[in-house]
Amino acid sequence: MSSRRNVIIAGLLCLVPVLAAANWRESVPQARLVGEGELRFFGLRIYDARLWSQQAPLQAQAPFALELTYHRTISREDFVRTSLQEIQRLSGEAVDSARLRQWRAEMQQAFVDVTPGERITGVFLPGRGCRFYVNDRLQHEVDDPAFAEAFFAIWLDPRSRDQKLRRNLLGQR
Repeated sequence: MSSRRNVIIAGLLCLVPVLAAANWRESVPQARLVGEGELRFFGLRIYDARLWSQQAPLQAQAPFALELTYHRTISREDFVRTSLQEIQRLSGEAVDSARLRQWRAEMQQAFVDVTPGERITGVFLPGRGCRFYVNDRLQHEVDDPAFAEAFFAIWLDPRSRDQKLRRNLLGQR
């Protein structure tokens, strides 16, 4: 009986990390909206973006969440491909092909095919990596701080493609 109880307890303890991160707001306690905007492509509304953090302006080494609510159907592969292209553009030679392949595999696990109304929220965890939630359900965690910084740079780097969206997210209207 004792060994059976120990197995049950061990199994329940394995669930604790998953349950602890079941909602992105638990990773960014007391999150408040820093800024919001939308991405349009040739006039078509692609997604609404909202940046959440404990404080504004955004602090470089503080946890934050970037929430994207989609208005179009986008395949996982398109999301991964576009993200990798932007990471390469912003990182240049600093990221080698082996690392890009590793990051592609991480993104394949983190993202899903989205339809209008679905949300993907990425949570930046300084010095640790990031977590991705699909409609508030934990989808994947990436334990790679370099990936997290490169990924969120797509929206927040001063060289971001959409400067208006970047300013809006950072509350710099």
